Amino acid sequence: MEAAAAAGAEPGSGCGGGAEEPVVSLAEVLAENEELEKEARAVLGGSDHERCSYSQGAVKRQALYACSTCTPPGGEPAGICLACSYECHGTHRLFELYTKRNFRCDCGNSKFKNLQCKLLPEKGKVNSGNKYNDNFYGLYCTCKRPYPDPEDEIPDEMIQCIVCEDWFHGRHLGAVPPESGDFHEMVCQACMNHCHFLWAYASQLAVPALTKVNSLEDEGIVLKVEESEEQKKEIKKESEVEHQETKEEKQVEQFNEPSTSSGSACPEVVTKSEEPVCKLKELQSKEFLKKDTATFWPSNWRSKLCTCEDCLKMYSELEVQFLTDECDTVLAYENKGTSDQETERRDPLMDTLNSMNRVQQVELICEYNDLKTELTDYLRRFADEGTVVKREDIQQFFEEFQSRKRRRTNRMQYYCS
Repeated sequence: MEAAAAAGAEPGSGCGGGAEEPVVSLAEVLAENEELEKEARAVLGGSDHERCSYSQGAVKRQALYACSTCTPPGGEPAGICLACSYECHGTHRLFELYTKRNFRCDCGNSKFKNLQCKLLPEKGKVNSGNKYNDNFYGLYCTCKRPYPDPEDEIPDEMIQCIVCEDWFHGRHLGAVPPESGDFHEMVCQACMNHCHFLWAYASQLAVPALTKVNSLEDEGIVLKVEESEEQKKEIKKESEVEHQETKEEKQVEQFNEPSTSSGSACPEVVTKSEEPVCKLKELQSKEFLKKDTATFWPSNWRSKLCTCEDCLKMYSELEVQFLTDECDTVLAYENKGTSDQETERRDPLMDTLNSMNRVQQVELICEYNDLKTELTDYLRRFADEGTVVKREDIQQFFEEFQSRKRRRTNRMQYYCS
């Protein structure tokens, strides 16, 4: 093992060139490996790599793949779970779909003409609840190109729409995306037209907020929704409620002041029960900007969507009920993967121990603990000093460790004889 890395060295360069070989410290290697593991756990979102997810029904979110070998372009689109991608399609050409909501594994069903699922052969012919798009053929964005695209030399970030779940080039969204740390979710142009009510929320919640036309180049449309008689009554009722609340607050303040009269009892303040107010109607009663662009949203914006009876019915009709579910977000999916696998990661040592008898288990545990303690102490010196661990250093450690082990074994034999 050698922690020195030749990354960045020019092709053909060698030790004889006189230039020092680029190296990294052990601490940097360990930190990088840990970061890569963390990213991998987040991408997989806690998906099971051993058992097919079909028996769970339509999984809220899971890691998904499409097999180009089994379902090539022109055929029916299909998606497979993480376990099936390993067990049933290990040597096939796969498209990584990242994650899709409410999807049930298709592996081995009627869409696969010559393949039966090895993990769960008994499956229905089709999963009627699944939704598919061009991603299942390895095509993305409005340009319908693969990613990575060998013909596209322009560096660009791919961003997933949280409604249709397609991936888009940043330059094809109709607006320049904010810095990645400034927003958490994106809704593409087509989905903004489909979910037209979101434009009213964009004036308050989007990043940046769409509040007014800054110039003619914005080509935005300022909408002032005409209030229906019902909306006018609602707004009037809200105004009366606010007026009543203000009046009651003033009364409470007066009652809390020191009394100059001889009476000591305070009259009760009865609060009128409020009927739920539609947040969307409030926003639609004001001017807001509508543009032919994608929109970008901060964290927790979903919690600010109205959940009155009328709005819930509208979400259902538009098939976007998931927008009010904070657990539907990709961030929640990634956090689940990180937390689940941190607690459930299998320990190779425990797997080995389970196959041994009691005496062998005790001996192995002692050996393992000795090796772990001594190697950790040995490597910590290099990490603390920021120096490189070379092959000779590791060889020297194990030679000395084996020597100490032989001396301990010989002493035990001597005392036992």
